[in-house]
Amino acid sequence: VNISILIVAVVIFLLVLHHNFLGLSDFLKRELSDSNPLGLQPVDFIPAVPQRLADERNDKEISVVIAASDERLGGAIAAMNSIYRNTKSNVVFHIVTLNDTVDHLRLWLSNTALKNARYRILDFDPRVLEGKVQVEPQKADTLKPLTFARFYLPSLVPHAEKAIYVDDDIIVQDDILELYNTPLKPGHAAAFSDDCDSTTNKVAVRGAGNQYNYIGFLDYKKETIRKLAMKANTCSFNPGVFVANLTEWKLQNITKQLEKWMALNVEEELYSRTLAGSITTPPLLIVFYKQHSSIDPMWNVRHLGSSAGKRYSPQFVKAAKLLHWNGHFKPWGRTASYAEVWEKWYIPDPTGKFSLIRRHSEAYEAK
Repeated sequence: VNISILIVAVVIFLLVLHHNFLGLSDFLKRELSDSNPLGLQPVDFIPAVPQRLADERNDKEISVVIAASDERLGGAIAAMNSIYRNTKSNVVFHIVTLNDTVDHLRLWLSNTALKNARYRILDFDPRVLEGKVQVEPQKADTLKPLTFARFYLPSLVPHAEKAIYVDDDIIVQDDILELYNTPLKPGHAAAFSDDCDSTTNKVAVRGAGNQYNYIGFLDYKKETIRKLAMKANTCSFNPGVFVANLTEWKLQNITKQLEKWMALNVEEELYSRTLAGSITTPPLLIVFYKQHSSIDPMWNVRHLGSSAGKRYSPQFVKAAKLLHWNGHFKPWGRTASYAEVWEKWYIPDPTGKFSLIRRHSEAYEAK
């Protein structure tokens, strides 16, 4: 009798323990899925390729991350359209935007030729940048939070091993699969296009100093920079288009490293005072100093927005696999070069909102 009672007690204990374990497991799963310290909340997701397109596109899933601010939404739409129309691969767009842009973006996508594209909209919380970005009170409205989205790639595409990041001022003219297949050397978390490559060698942007080497972005008078022993004449790279190995990114805690240098700049002002455009480049240059692979220069033919003049021949522009209008003269502006190339991929805004902004292109700032 005692043995029977003992066996029954043990069985009951095991059943209770099992039930509690399942409850704890469910709780942890909810905690992991609900908690998001970066404030990156999925808003919308189209998970399946339409059946009528399934036969035309291959099964390889390519994650493409792009930031989409409301005042530049037409750029993101044109970039996405050029990527989508030039590939048979299974592209999934991870579109990072701010909360007040979500409805406009969803309407633009769902009522145009991109309605069959696969996409995921993420709402970016600017509060993640508190203490990491120095904002002058008189220039507070010039801060563009979405330019820092590229720092948080593993959070944006948590289940992908590899991803492509592109700015909104680009047009792709070839199959994005080729860029995705860029080989990365062991230990490298990303591949960028070097500023000393044959298409952009020694480009000096007026008022910005030499933006083809490290001294154009970092203040070498600061001891913190000098201690890094990075050669000032080292060729810089462009972070507007890159391929990331997210497994390696997470292993090396790249995001934490970038945040560290962002915070240090707030304290010590480490960036070059002659720097023009985005302030996202300096921390990337530090973290990836001689620790990145290279992409084919034709996959980031840039500086199309550096001036209103045309710097490349029509034949070269046609041969380029990716065109990048970095600089003040955006392709949706009235004075941009090669705007006719961009316009082939632009999809008009169903609300008419972007076309109104487009007539006031002087208000746009370079990334």
